Amino acid sequence: MRKLSKRLSEMELEEKPKYGEPRKFDPSFKGPIPNRGCTDIICCIIFVIAIVGYLAVGILAWTHGDPRKVIYPTDSMGQKQPLLFYFNMLKCASPMVLLEFQCPTSQVCVETCPNRTLTLVNAFPNPSDWKYYKTFCKEDPGNKPVTQILQEKLCPAYLLSSKPFLQRCFPSMGKKGDVITVGDKETFNDGEKIRDAKDLMAGMKNVSIVMEGRQVAMKIFEDYTKSWYWILICLLIAVVISLIFIVLLRFLAGVMVWVMILLVIAVIAYGIAHCSIKYVSLQDTPVIILAIVELIIILLLIFLRNRIRIAVELMKEASRAVGYVMSSLFYPIFTFFLLMVVIAYWGVTAVFLATSSEPVYKVFNESECAYSRQTCNPENYTLSEMKTVCPQSQCLFAFYGGETPYHKYLILLQFYNVFLFFWCANFVTGLGQMTLAGAFASYYWAFKKPEDIPSFPLCASLGRSLRYHTGSLAFGSLILAIVQVIRVLLEYIDHKLKGAENKFAKFLLCCLKCCFWCLEKFIKFMNRNAYIMVAIYGKNFCRSARDAFFLLMRNVIRVVVLDKTVLVGSYLIAHGFFSVYSMCVDTLFLCFLEDLERNDGSPERPYLMSENLLNVLKKKNQAN
Repeated sequence: MRKLSKRLSEMELEEKPKYGEPRKFDPSFKGPIPNRGCTDIICCIIFVIAIVGYLAVGILAWTHGDPRKVIYPTDSMGQKQPLLFYFNMLKCASPMVLLEFQCPTSQVCVETCPNRTLTLVNAFPNPSDWKYYKTFCKEDPGNKPVTQILQEKLCPAYLLSSKPFLQRCFPSMGKKGDVITVGDKETFNDGEKIRDAKDLMAGMKNVSIVMEGRQVAMKIFEDYTKSWYWILICLLIAVVISLIFIVLLRFLAGVMVWVMILLVIAVIAYGIAHCSIKYVSLQDTPVIILAIVELIIILLLIFLRNRIRIAVELMKEASRAVGYVMSSLFYPIFTFFLLMVVIAYWGVTAVFLATSSEPVYKVFNESECAYSRQTCNPENYTLSEMKTVCPQSQCLFAFYGGETPYHKYLILLQFYNVFLFFWCANFVTGLGQMTLAGAFASYYWAFKKPEDIPSFPLCASLGRSLRYHTGSLAFGSLILAIVQVIRVLLEYIDHKLKGAENKFAKFLLCCLKCCFWCLEKFIKFMNRNAYIMVAIYGKNFCRSARDAFFLLMRNVIRVVVLDKTVLVGSYLIAHGFFSVYSMCVDTLFLCFLEDLERNDGSPERPYLMSENLLNVLKKKNQAN
């Protein structure tokens, strides 16, 4: 008897479905459950604390930061003007420029670049030239002689005709045949001797390398501030076009899918014909493999044709659902606005954090000096011991930095800014998905459409999502944000290793990038379906993710066909607005699967799917 009892228990375990029991009929279920409680409260609390911390970081950055430090160049005295002029561009040829991001020569901010070539010795005795020349000096030299002016480095030894580039004054270089020229001349006078124009190239190259990295980011920032209205107009045009296309999609969904499938079949047929011709002369090449793969695809299309019909009908049903819940077409505008707020807050905070450092001055000297590259104070440098020991040295602006605890932890604040950006952006996207899922589920489970559809289903769904499920949204978006930050770090490491010769490290990094890319796609897929189940049943994130996964695995063939069919449409519509249609299809699909599990078409348990879907499935509701 014991053996028989044990055997019966084993049989019961064997009969238990691997992916959970199908949902049973519930006569009280009429769509998204109105009576529900708050879910994932701990995650909600953590998210609120993180947002408060994010606001504190923003306030701290805005208090200390000054974007003008990067927008406008800074001269040797820490002053800012539209353009920066180098006293001696030849000094910029030093390799130290690329290491310390600063050219070891005096620099002054000027309104305009010099438009003529002069030397201090030639300009000094000529009043008009000298008046012009003094505009490029650090300070008015007064009646000091030329030798003292040069010794104190108050003015440059020479001026070259220059043009602004990267907000710096660069000599006007040119070519005569194969000879490099400056100001249409092959040579120039540096105040000491005649030099070839080509001697300036190394210094200009180093300065360009240093500045281009800084300028690219700030150029983008400036372009946005100057042309934001054109960007807004283009976005509005895209919005209108997308709205029109989604409305038309209500009538074109089936046609579009079948046309795309026929085009795929036509292309495959051409491929098979082409490969057949090649096969005659190239029997030993991999061409035959392509023909076999294409044949398999055609066979799959033939055997899955009924599944494709279900997918097409679901897309048509989604179009009808969008028609009944027309406010859903405008919801992406709300999501877009929230995302713009998140992006703007992240961008502004990043810029202010990057510019919240203090100016750091260092000792620069052309000869041997014990204090070379040490920090200094320009205000009293002429009276300092450094100047006494190294009389030819200068205290010049080097970069923005700082030694306070705030400046030491700036890199952590930047990381926190990036992480919260991903978390908040994913939260906003998830909120949109859950809101749309609740609205479209209300449509599907309405027995009589549109009479039984609740009033303002979108607003009601948004209210439920924020009131009860902020924690679940924070949980799902946190998981996704962690993976995305890891991918960003991997991309950064990959960028740093581009010049490395270690093949194993590159291979390992490539594998990691591929794995985390797949993991991100899987988490997005699970989050999307989990949010649908949360919107309908009001359970916590993990329970909803499990239920959605089991439901999909019990209908895995339908899942594959539907997702691949929807992929066709996603290439044709702007992503932001197609998300409404795509979310509608996904929500109706899960509701459709539950409809098949809950109901059987009897008068007591009628199907709630459309007549077209019933016809495709060869099912019908029995009359009372």
